[in-house]
Amino acid sequence: MRILVHDYSGHPFQAQLSRELTRRGHEVVHSTCTAYVSGKGDLASGIRGLRFATIGDGVELRKEAYVRRLGQETRLGCELARQVARVRPDVALLSNLPVPVLVVTAAALRALRIPWVLWHQDVTAVALRSFAAAGIARSMGLAATVLGAGEKWAARRAAAVVVIADSFVPVHEQWGTAGKVTVVPNWAPLDEITPVPRANAWSAQHGLDGVPTLLYSGTLGLKHNPVLLVRLAERLREQGSPVRLVVVNDGPAVPVLRKAAAERGVDLTLLPFQPYERLPEVLGSGDVLVVLLDPDAGQYSVPSKTLSYLCAGRPVLGLMPADNLAARLLRRAGSAVFPPEERALEDAAAWVRTVLSDPALAERLGKESRALAEREFALDDCATRFEEILRGVCGAGADPSRP
Repeated sequence: MRILVHDYSGHPFQAQLSRELTRRGHEVVHSTCTAYVSGKGDLASGIRGLRFATIGDGVELRKEAYVRRLGQETRLGCELARQVARVRPDVALLSNLPVPVLVVTAAALRALRIPWVLWHQDVTAVALRSFAAAGIARSMGLAATVLGAGEKWAARRAAAVVVIADSFVPVHEQWGTAGKVTVVPNWAPLDEITPVPRANAWSAQHGLDGVPTLLYSGTLGLKHNPVLLVRLAERLREQGSPVRLVVVNDGPAVPVLRKAAAERGVDLTLLPFQPYERLPEVLGSGDVLVVLLDPDAGQYSVPSKTLSYLCAGRPVLGLMPADNLAARLLRRAGSAVFPPEERALEDAAAWVRTVLSDPALAERLGKESRALAEREFALDDCATRFEEILRGVCGAGADPSRP
């Protein structure tokens, strides 16, 4: 098959899937959006039959300027539609697209009669409604209605849908699309994110050797409360276990973190997203790695950073809803999950303090993290399931307009 894989975010495991599909004899174009700022995967190591492509070159997305962002994302959708027309794939696989990009691209694929698969990573409308209810932005209520309709419209035009957790299925039942849904949990690249010694070149470069370190690496958006990181470090200091808080991130959370740390006297190191090839060292430099997820995003978002953390073989603290799929993975690895709320920070800090004071426990938790990743993140099984779905879509000559 000639396959176009577009992962708007540029995450590691989608690129890994494209490489594996190429090894299996398919011709793959792996497309990403350079305008979206996040930690990127390996988007350069190509093999024969795989080509990397981009949209959004030179575009600076204004995430907080919602009207302008709507226009930008609509134009990015048009750019992706032109890319589809140039590639003319037998089938497309779309992941992490903002709704305006998704709708425009779905319309183009329908016009070109190219079947496509929605790889559904987040339910945008549900998240926006929760933000409106929480008073983060009242305009989100209207946005949820409009974007929710667009998301549903696109899902109904997909020939197949892959969701990352069972909790997504009720949404597709409401949309009338559950009959074409397959659940395939996300994974992380075991061969690219590997355990490294706590003292490594990156930790030495940033003065972290011998310094108790709480580390967060990844996006910090509307689904997170970044101040909780600072408050957690503050609690540890109050309990007699001061730590260095290291946050690797670019975006609107940076000034929020800087201000909160200054007000509370927390030792904070802020760094931009690091080169992907250094991610094992980055994660290996944290004595405890932290994941954040807002309570209302628990059912419809699975933080991919959790999966990378497990691959890195470190103790992990989840400040997230207990029913989230990532939370269940952390508990199976022996790590800890607490509600993402102020009242839970005392207990969360006590758990971190225990890990910091017991090297044998920290080593055991790290080994259990990696062991779980090796059991759960088998690329061969995941790739086979996607290959079967893509072949089925091509073989059936599916009508993209069917529910």
